[in-house]
Amino acid sequence: MPDNQEPILANGTSTDHLPILKFSRFQWWLLVVVNIFFLLAGQCAAVLLGRFYYDKGGNSKWLATLIQTLGFPILLIPFFLLPSSHQPSTQSRSYSIPTISIIYIVLGVIIAGDNMLYSIGLLYLSASTYSLICATQLAFNAIFSYFINSQKFTALILNSVVVLSLSASLLSVNDDSDGPSGLSKWKYILGFLTTLGASALYSLLLSLMQLTFQKVLKKETFLVVLEMQIYTSLVATCVSTIGLFASGEWRTLHREMDSFGPGRVSYVLTLVFTAISWQVCSVGVVGLIFVVTSLFSNVISTFSLAITPIAAVIVFHDKMNGVKVIAMLMAFWGFASYIYQNYLDDLKAKKLQNAADNTHSSSCC
Repeated sequence: MPDNQEPILANGTSTDHLPILKFSRFQWWLLVVVNIFFLLAGQCAAVLLGRFYYDKGGNSKWLATLIQTLGFPILLIPFFLLPSSHQPSTQSRSYSIPTISIIYIVLGVIIAGDNMLYSIGLLYLSASTYSLICATQLAFNAIFSYFINSQKFTALILNSVVVLSLSASLLSVNDDSDGPSGLSKWKYILGFLTTLGASALYSLLLSLMQLTFQKVLKKETFLVVLEMQIYTSLVATCVSTIGLFASGEWRTLHREMDSFGPGRVSYVLTLVFTAISWQVCSVGVVGLIFVVTSLFSNVISTFSLAITPIAAVIVFHDKMNGVKVIAMLMAFWGFASYIYQNYLDDLKAKKLQNAADNTHSSSCC
C-alpha cells in the first residue's frame, strides 16, 4: 500500500466495535486524533518517499516491495506490552494452529504480491496519479464484500463504485500524464494497470481477512489484530526477500546506492524512513481498529489516498492538469458517498441498540 501495506484488517462491511479500554471522553478523542495523524502522516510520507526513491535513481522493485513490510518488528513493542490478561488463553481458541498458520501464510504471500504490484505502479506513475488510482480500493472493496462478506448494495455504495471507477478511467486515458520523465505511454499504461490490479487485490485481501475474523478467529481484540499483522508481514517479508535474491536484484543494490542522486547516506535514510513510515501508518490503523472500529480505520486509510496528490504537488511539483483535478474531485465525491452510507448504517445500528436496551430495561422492571 503504498498505501498498500497498511495493517489490513478492515473492510467496509463491518461495524462491530472492538473491546475498548475504559477511557475518559477526552482520552478517547485524544487517542482517535493521534491515531488518525499517524495513519495520514505515515501513509502519505511512505508514498512520497517511495516516489523519491525512484526519482533519485532507485530501481529495485523487490527492494521497494520488501521495505513495505520489513519494519514490522516495531509492532512487537505494543504486542509484548499488552497486559497478559487481554491475551486469549489456549483453551479459548476456536481454531487450530495448523489452520491459522496456513491462513497467515496464504495472506502473507498475497500481501507480498500486492506490494510488488504497487511498487511497479509507483515506478511508472507520478505520486499524485498513483494515489488517485489507489483510491479505487473502496469501489473494489464494496464489490468483494458483496460476494464474500454478504454486504448489501445501496444507492450510495453503487454511486461510490461508479464514481471512483470513472475517476480511474479518466486517468487511464489522460494523454497529458506527468509520469516520470523518459517513460513511454505503454509503461504509463502498465503502471496504471498494476496499480489498479493492486487496489483490487488489496480489497480482496481485506474481505478475506474479515472472513477470517468471522469464520476462524471469531473475535477482534487488539492482540489478535497485532498477531495477524505481525505474522502476515513476517511471511510477506520472507517472500519479498526470496524474490530479491532470486531475481538477482540484490547484486545491483551496491551500485544503486553509489549512483543514488543525493548520496549513499541519503539512500540508506530514504529506505529506513520509508520502512518506519509504513509502520507508523500501521500503528495508526491498528490503533483506530482498537479504539473505534475496523470500518472507520479503513475509511480514514482511503481518505489519505485522496490527500496524497495535494502533498505530491507541493513536494514534487506534480502537474495538476484539468483531467487530474476532475479525477480528484470525483474521488472525493465517491469517498463522501461511501462515508455517508457508513454514517447511516451507524445511526441505524445505534437505534437498534437503544431499542434493545430499552426493551431489556422494561423487562427487568
